[in-house]
Amino acid sequence: MITTRLGLSALLTRATAAALRAKAPGKGWHRTNYAGRTVELYAGPAAAVAATLGTAHVRPAAGLAVAAAGACGAYDDVAGDHRRGFRAHLSALRRGEVTSGAVKLFGIGAAGLVAGALLKEKPVDKVLAGVVIAGAAHFVNLVDVRPGRAAGAVLLLGAPGLLRKGPGADLAAVAVGAAAAVLPDDLGERAMLGDTGVHALGAALGAAVVASNGRAGLAAHAVAVVAAAVCGDQVSEAARSLV
Repeated sequence: MITTRLGLSALLTRATAAALRAKAPGKGWHRTNYAGRTVELYAGPAAAVAATLGTAHVRPAAGLAVAAAGACGAYDDVAGDHRRGFRAHLSALRRGEVTSGAVKLFGIGAAGLVAGALLKEKPVDKVLAGVVIAGAAHFVNLVDVRPGRAAGAVLLLGAPGLLRKGPGADLAAVAVGAAAAVLPDDLGERAMLGDTGVHALGAALGAAVVASNGRAGLAAHAVAVVAAAVCGDQVSEAARSLV
């Protein structure tokens, strides 16, 4: 069953990317990467669609979080706000400017908390689950600094979950399958996931963690993703100070 879910997720990702390439060609679906090369953006929405449908089939609440994360990421892709770090976006919000980063922060955070509330029973577990889902979405975005980094992180972190039993393994298979499908083109600098894909895959990965862990595991993962967010924000702040 795990192998089937993994394969279906990969196939759906590839098929959706091919369909988008055929039906929605144009410059709006391309972007210049860090090295100045033009890459396709079809992989992001394709991975988000596959991750949403796959996780929703396992746990509808997880599908909700993945869909919301992908939608918020898509808004950021379209809006094109390149400010990095929570502090920069919150500072803009205090000035009355609603940035796409703020939309992601609050939108994905709210979706994570709603999904966590539906996936767990006790109040503390609900909150921890929400933090893990939203934090995982942010973490995958955080490592998306070079080709293949985000998809590779999902593969690396999701693979151990395939060895478990139950819905957690199924959710991990969905995330890993979609990531595996886009990795070759991502590494080859022919395509990129964009915020749409990385946030959706991260949320799916977080949902897999939530489904596989009790309170102790949730707490450990919550601490890890919060620490990563704080560290990433400090790095972004340091980078801005050098500009």
